[in-house]
Amino acid sequence: MDLEINVNGEQWVLNVAPADVLLDVLREQVGTKSPKIGCERGDCGSCTILMDGRSVRSCLVLAVEAEGHDIVTVEGISYEGMSQLQDLFISTNAFQCGFCAPGIVLAATELLENNPDPTRHDVQDALAGNLCRCTGYEPIIEAVLAAAPARQEGDSQ
Repeated sequence: MDLEINVNGEQWVLNVAPADVLLDVLREQVGTKSPKIGCERGDCGSCTILMDGRSVRSCLVLAVEAEGHDIVTVEGISYEGMSQLQDLFISTNAFQCGFCAPGIVLAATELLENNPDPTRHDVQDALAGNLCRCTGYEPIIEAVLAAAPARQEGDSQ
């Protein structure tokens, strides 16, 4: 069956089977590699994407469920260069191996778009579904807090 989706601003018509998982379609047919294959049960967050602005686990979404939706991966938020959030993750050495980075970047992007002044607890809640085996999460949380638009406005005054 044909599937029409928008991935990172580009319209795609893909041939998929009813049981195809969105994660596999994105990686194999679209060619985007940032959603990682992790637990394949929705527990680790490494396959996180934004669907219509909401973070979802692409390993839990059938490709046919994405029909007509806007999908954004890390590649999509990085077309014009790295976002300020991504720059902060790098400058603070928030990640070590980087396997979890795409999912965390997208979950944090969603948070900051909906809450320009999150508390530490807000950040922890937003990232709760993303597992990182390398860090103690503190540098990640600090980078997200530093990227908050409300804090940036306060710094420039």
